[in-house]
Amino acid sequence: MVDKIVSLEDAVAVIADSDTICVSGFVGIGTPEALLRGLAERYDKQAEPKDISLLFAAAPGDGKDRGLNRLSAPGLVKRAIGGHWSLVPKLGQLAVANKIAAYNLPLGCISQLYRDIAAGKPGMFSKVGLNTFVDPRQIGGAINESSTEKLVELMELDGEEWLFYRSIPIDVAFIRGTTADKAGNITMEREALTLDMLSIAQAAKNSGGLVIAQVERICAEGSMNPREVVVPGNLVDCVVVADASEHLQTYDTPYNHSFTGRLRGVVDELTPMPFSDRKIIARRAAMELPINGVVNLGIGMPEGVGAVANEEEILDHITLTTEAGVMGGVPQSGLDFGAAINANAITQTNQMFDFYDGGGLDLAVLGMAEVDRHGNVNVSRFKDRFAGAGGFINISQNARKLVFVGTFTARGLRVDCKDRELSITAEGQMPKFIDQVEQITFNGKYAAQMGQQVLYVTERCVFRMTVDGLELSEVAPGIDIERDILAHMAFRPIVNNPKTMDPEIFDERRMKLKNTLINVRMEDRLTYDASTNTVFINLAGTAINTREDLDEHYTVMHKFFGALGKKVNIISNFDGRTIAPKLRAAYADFQAELEKQYFLDAARYTTSAFLRQKMGQDLKARALSPNIFETAAEAAAFIKGQSKG
Repeated sequence: MVDKIVSLEDAVAVIADSDTICVSGFVGIGTPEALLRGLAERYDKQAEPKDISLLFAAAPGDGKDRGLNRLSAPGLVKRAIGGHWSLVPKLGQLAVANKIAAYNLPLGCISQLYRDIAAGKPGMFSKVGLNTFVDPRQIGGAINESSTEKLVELMELDGEEWLFYRSIPIDVAFIRGTTADKAGNITMEREALTLDMLSIAQAAKNSGGLVIAQVERICAEGSMNPREVVVPGNLVDCVVVADASEHLQTYDTPYNHSFTGRLRGVVDELTPMPFSDRKIIARRAAMELPINGVVNLGIGMPEGVGAVANEEEILDHITLTTEAGVMGGVPQSGLDFGAAINANAITQTNQMFDFYDGGGLDLAVLGMAEVDRHGNVNVSRFKDRFAGAGGFINISQNARKLVFVGTFTARGLRVDCKDRELSITAEGQMPKFIDQVEQITFNGKYAAQMGQQVLYVTERCVFRMTVDGLELSEVAPGIDIERDILAHMAFRPIVNNPKTMDPEIFDERRMKLKNTLINVRMEDRLTYDASTNTVFINLAGTAINTREDLDEHYTVMHKFFGALGKKVNIISNFDGRTIAPKLRAAYADFQAELEKQYFLDAARYTTSAFLRQKMGQDLKARALSPNIFETAAEAAAFIKGQSKG
């Protein structure tokens, strides 16, 4: 058996001028720090290799000197293609200064492209990036004038627009794992994420390239459990054992068992988020959390939503995810971002983006740096500062509901809360709601055309996306619309009797959000819209476990619909609704009774395919049309169509 364990110097010596190097890593998780240092030192001493290209998905860096920031020496890098750039500012400065060719493509698309490179395909089709700066009709993801190669093409298939991301052959792959044997088999038991190590290795090997792995330890031959091997030895050319200082679990945490799932961490003792404008925003966004739904929280301000959900004891009722591959648990922030305490599952990054792109997210909460009159959002490019889109485009274009969060102005904003009212004590110097964003990372018009629900949450107000533009839908108590909102916007939004934001948001005490989202009285779950003659029934997270539950439901429904005095349309939200098997037949009989007595047309929706099937069977057995949909938009469209008919 070949011994693939080599020194760092020997490993990086195989890299040639103009090689394309694919580098793993999500912030500091899975980042091969020793390999990057070794490459940088070789260039510093020998002035080679020159003119390399870099390919990366989620910026492997700490925002200062580590990770890809090590590779910023003039002449070392000729081209860089990445998803997230804000944590590799030294590389980003070369891009902004037009000193290297550079591209920003959606993180998820790069992650998925690894698989297609491995499969020998010419590229990958995706709708992600349409009508954003990645679209060739804008700038095709190019960062500067030197970036003239067309990496993304617009194509039409069956009358629909698609983007085609071209494959990029890989000469060298830098990957990382925990343990290796002499044959090069790699496990990742102490890593916080799996990332795309297997796909990257396959892509390099099938491109005719080399795979160099960094690990923290070597094990005896034959001692590995084959189910724990993430990258098999036949894909690995050589292995470097790193010092512990260059193999931290994250840039902030040397090692935490709860990041790997090997032990459960204590989350009820986490320090609550301090009361501030950021917490006010996080609280309002948390009010949109879907019970039993799947949620993504972006980096930065959106991370506060997870902290609020934990403090308000509702984490058990939602599933938080990170694009890095974590499903469930408590996602972490800062330089721990990407990891989670007590995750339910840790998948490959490309698999998580498959789920996201297919519509698996019920809600995404993302940051916003600039917003314009069309609802376009820019988080990627600001004059001489370049952050990159990361997973933002994949997530924002495909989540069923989207909440952007950020302060209303920036640089110097200070607020105060008293008697559950908000006051602005110092206005920010930089407006965020401007006439036109510098770069379109999210296209508001496109989202409106697709029927996506979009909110823009700030500390003083909330906007809602409509087909006609942004509408001011909520205003904080104590805020004057003209003085505190419209005077600091470059455009006038639609203003049509906005309601007052919940005063509980502006009280330092806990909001008791659990009562708002879960412990809601049945009477408060029914809303009648006279303009459309439609009743909206929110049954999300409710349960029929006993005969008493069913009797209460029966009484409330008959009282409500009887008081209306006429037949109405209904749209019912069944997300997270549970019904005891022994009561299924009685519940279906009750639904049939209500429909025959009170309903014109009925539409129900739930993301649970199992519940849709079971309810459908029960209703069909009672000679009723099920009309059960996956989303609220589909249910509403059905009712609207029936009304027109």
